[in-house]
Amino acid sequence: IEEFASEQGGLSVDVIKKAFNATEEEFWHLVKRSLQVKPQIASVGSCCLVGAISNEVLYVANLGDSRAVLGRKANQDKRKSVIAERLSTDHNVKVEEVRKEVEALHPDDSQIVMFARGCWRIKGIIQVSRSIGDIYLKKPEVNLDPFFQQFGNPVPLKRAVVTAEPSVLIRKLMPEDQFLIFASDGLWEQLTDEEAVEIVLNNPRAGIAKRLVRAALNEAARKKELRYDDIKNVRKGVRRHIHDDITVIVIYLDRHRRSFPNGRLKKNAIGCTYAPMDIYSLYTAD
Repeated sequence: IEEFASEQGGLSVDVIKKAFNATEEEFWHLVKRSLQVKPQIASVGSCCLVGAISNEVLYVANLGDSRAVLGRKANQDKRKSVIAERLSTDHNVKVEEVRKEVEALHPDDSQIVMFARGCWRIKGIIQVSRSIGDIYLKKPEVNLDPFFQQFGNPVPLKRAVVTAEPSVLIRKLMPEDQFLIFASDGLWEQLTDEEAVEIVLNNPRAGIAKRLVRAALNEAARKKELRYDDIKNVRKGVRRHIHDDITVIVIYLDRHRRSFPNGRLKKNAIGCTYAPMDIYSLYTAD
């Protein structure tokens, strides 16, 4: 993003889309170079969630089901002190609208979306409809490669069933905007947008990301009729059946404004942040 923004004189939707495309293309080149040595790399993929502020405008771009939520003062609603405003799109076929979108793109494939292992999945494999990587679901030629057929998980394809085209939201920052929560789906599977912003609003800033993770774990424990300490003692591979990996970043916007004359955000600040933030990540896979 920094490279393309410098070339084009600032941040824009085009810059962000070019950055996503360049990341995807570089990973595809890596897969081609590595396929005969490590064919499983064609099955590797990731969600991607990006936020950037330039000239008092917030840009949020995403692939997959990580989510960005804004907490803003509820000036017009006496019943609430903060409103949760979702800033990203969940590209997950558990969402009916996304499921219909995928089915509409593949009218000749009656099994493009299948209910498997308790949820809707593309080709019975993956829940997200957009990602970085997952090359075996994007490049039909990969599935024909003899190395991948021997060691990977080949899926006969006519064309790509997953894309790397991001959804991009642009929003001018307002005085009532207080903080941003960026988190993977492990958090949002347990907490609603409203619950998350209430936790951030009503607790100290130091350690707030870890507090959100703990709230999610408490909810996961409650659903399984366990205690929080019981979950902590479950080994990582098994723990994945109780809750997913969780990564949380909380960025406060009020001091971001006060850092500059007249409360305005610094223009064209690339590659740095002046907003106070808190980050915490919990990894539960094998």
